[in-house]
Amino acid sequence: MAVNLVNLENVSVSLGTRTLLDQVSLGVGEAERIGVVGLNGAGKSTLLRVLTKEYQPDSGRVTQRGDLRLGHLTQSVNFPDDAIVREIVLGGSFDAEHEWAGDARIRTVLDGLGLNSIGLDAPVAKLSGGERRRVALAALLIKDTDLLVLDEPTNHLDVEGVAWLAEHLKSKRGGLLVVTHDRWFLDAVCTRTWEVTEGRVEQYEGGYAAWVLARAERSRQSAAAEERRQNLMRKELAWLRRGAPARTSKPKFRIEAANALIADVPEPRDTVQLKRLAGTRIGKQVYDAEDVSLRFGDRTILNHITWRIGPGDRFALVGVNGAGKTTLLRLLAEQNEPDSGEVKVGKTVKAAYLSQEVTELPPTLRVLQAVEEVAQRLTVGDRDLTASQLAEMFGFSSARQWTPVGDLSGGERRRLQLLRLLMAGPNVLLLDEPTNDLDIDTLQALEDLLDSWPGTLVVVSHDRYLVERVTDQVWALLGDGALRMLTGGIDEYLERRAAAGAGSGRAGAAEAPRPAVSPAVGDAPTAADQRAAKKELGRLERQISKLEERERKLHDRLAENATDFAKVAELDAELRTLQAEREAAEESWLELSESV
Repeated sequence: MAVNLVNLENVSVSLGTRTLLDQVSLGVGEAERIGVVGLNGAGKSTLLRVLTKEYQPDSGRVTQRGDLRLGHLTQSVNFPDDAIVREIVLGGSFDAEHEWAGDARIRTVLDGLGLNSIGLDAPVAKLSGGERRRVALAALLIKDTDLLVLDEPTNHLDVEGVAWLAEHLKSKRGGLLVVTHDRWFLDAVCTRTWEVTEGRVEQYEGGYAAWVLARAERSRQSAAAEERRQNLMRKELAWLRRGAPARTSKPKFRIEAANALIADVPEPRDTVQLKRLAGTRIGKQVYDAEDVSLRFGDRTILNHITWRIGPGDRFALVGVNGAGKTTLLRLLAEQNEPDSGEVKVGKTVKAAYLSQEVTELPPTLRVLQAVEEVAQRLTVGDRDLTASQLAEMFGFSSARQWTPVGDLSGGERRRLQLLRLLMAGPNVLLLDEPTNDLDIDTLQALEDLLDSWPGTLVVVSHDRYLVERVTDQVWALLGDGALRMLTGGIDEYLERRAAAGAGSGRAGAAEAPRPAVSPAVGDAPTAADQRAAKKELGRLERQISKLEERERKLHDRLAENATDFAKVAELDAELRTLQAEREAAEESWLELSESV
């Protein structure tokens, strides 16, 4: 019988009057891939520090296997000021100047995390916080470890870097324990989920989708569960069920349970209706960028781009770090001026710009006061919300709403900053990495709000889940000064980066995501087989999307002809045939995905 790498027995940890861990007993197995989730401040990072023996619990026992090789990435990274990147990443193992270059494993990590653009001889003291985190992560990934413990490893990584890291961790041997709020990453990498809540650690099989379903089932069965959270999770499940084919690769009983849970859930957002409402509030013109160019030093950020954003448009901006995403948002927010060209802003535009920096507020101001200072009420779609109700949606309980701003964590200040922007009643939202420091429950509330928000939305985010859920189009800055609309979304962006050589050498980052499945039995597929299978997967995904669209149109026609029984019978027969075709395509997708 395999022995756990780490065991906790009746461990308790308190911080002041708060109990973070209360008599917790659990273990981490040799090949387990565990995602750790929970509210900000619930004790996730503390749990990791206890497991790695960096923090002594108040009571209980922590045991590790005697020969355990453990790597731990913390949220704060401290290096000697006089160190260079090479010393941190390679240590003393590679004394010869180019000895590391002969090790493909090391080259892959350096390329995947974009460290080639930083340079191995760069002084650590001159690096940004995000660059230091990437250096620390690279140092861990090139080592042989039995257990990797990572606290928010996707912070400061772009979409491409997150995709590469997911693929790399899936192929890396040993156990994995990761705290992350990136839901796509959870589904792509983790096979188990731990939820830290109220001093307990609840354990679930599967990644994010399975965790959402399990929570929803538990809440549905519990009479004491909050009605608001039930509705949020049901809506989330509805989106998961209607989403990409990858999310249908769940055991049949789970699909049936999800269908029962979402039977009374409203339809996904009505884009046409929201655009109509947005047009009423904003008018015809929002932003017209005409032949805009912008340079930074000797680098061209934007090169004669023309971009039009209309009422109700919901755009995502993706691109490599430094491609100019934040610069473009600042142009729209009228904080920057282009070197040439013009950005025309509609006369009725009332924009709110969320930067990556947390704007400071007076530390003695209470949370609710900070919100009501902007507005008392906010109407979102057909909902009229008070400042207190909206604050609760964003994770500030009634008691927490009277906490001084100075006592809030970084994540809580980020939430408050976003909340104040929304309370100002904008008709355009410009959001730069809005998911930074937000826990999953708050992300769900934010997405639920944006779902029914009838305004224009432009989002810069590395969070694929948020992008796929709340935006309708993906635009990419590929580092060449051009701006391109990608009909295939983030998958197309990664494919384009791979086809272009990916600049930084991140070939693995451009692989389309796939669900975590067991390896197929038999001979290992060749690279050519893998490419062919992935191409066929893409074709099936496009076919399924088209079939789903035809189904939606048939449902509309059935509703229009409800009183014409002959027509209803004809349309129903057509619908059954279409559903059978879609189910066959989904089965083919599932079978093929297991061989990839």
